[in-house]
Amino acid sequence: MKRKILFVYNPISGGRRIIPVLPIIERFINRDLYDYEIIHTTHKGHATELAREYAARKFDAVLAVGGDGTVNEVGCGLIGTGTALGIIPCGSGNGLARHLGIPIDPFKAVKWLDKSIFTDIDYGMIEDQPFFCTCGVGFDAAVSDAFSKARTRGVLTYLESIMKEIATYQNDRYKLSFDNSSEQFEAFFITCANAAQWGNNAFIAPTASLQDGLLDVIAAHPFTVVDAPLIAFQLFNRQIDRNPNVSVRRCNRLTITRNSDGPAHFDGEPMNLGKEIHINLVPKGIKVLLPDKRRGI
Repeated sequence: MKRKILFVYNPISGGRRIIPVLPIIERFINRDLYDYEIIHTTHKGHATELAREYAARKFDAVLAVGGDGTVNEVGCGLIGTGTALGIIPCGSGNGLARHLGIPIDPFKAVKWLDKSIFTDIDYGMIEDQPFFCTCGVGFDAAVSDAFSKARTRGVLTYLESIMKEIATYQNDRYKLSFDNSSEQFEAFFITCANAAQWGNNAFIAPTASLQDGLLDVIAAHPFTVVDAPLIAFQLFNRQIDRNPNVSVRRCNRLTITRNSDGPAHFDGEPMNLGKEIHINLVPKGIKVLLPDKRRGI
């Protein structure tokens, strides 16, 4: 029996129009295996609306054709349903797609569908907002907020946002409350990771698993300009957890308390939250499509 799938694409993901991806889907989708539809998004939240609608229609999968923001919207609409989240990555970071082993090249991403499998993975909640890769506070949240206000998208714009924020950013003091313990310290950022990376092969949580029922909580403590090159090197070489300025904890839920209201982020999307932030993990709460060769995620 053929699988019924929907492609939901965001025309402006990654700072470029991704209309050329659609002919690739049309040409190389295996029509012996799939009955499919393609719909483009027209407004914020549209991908979630479409995912819910097609899950109710018992489609086997809804594939996000876009970046991490589009993936998050589609995933939000599929939580608790029997419909799987799939990804044709076309964004700037593509964090979840990279963790799942989905090819970044659109042609290869369409072809792997022929040998894809279904599996269940964890997802996180920051307050009432689901996330699938990471959420956090501190510098990366400030960058996400600045990036969202930029006129253009893409890696270069993201780097510009980093350089702009780092010139004026100041560390904050946080209290992290776990089930039976708490810690207080000053930090550059705190990231709660379900998946291993922010995107672009920047591995913020090298040992994170999507199926262990735990969040990896990474705190970058204050460091100097001299420390920065080593941190950057380790970030892209899966070694950031070995850095003396970085601490890692694992938990199912935590509360972050900070000095004032301010920005946070979920899967790179900015949000404003109060002084106290509640975060937890939902074990194996969403179904995904991934390449058959990827067994350990």
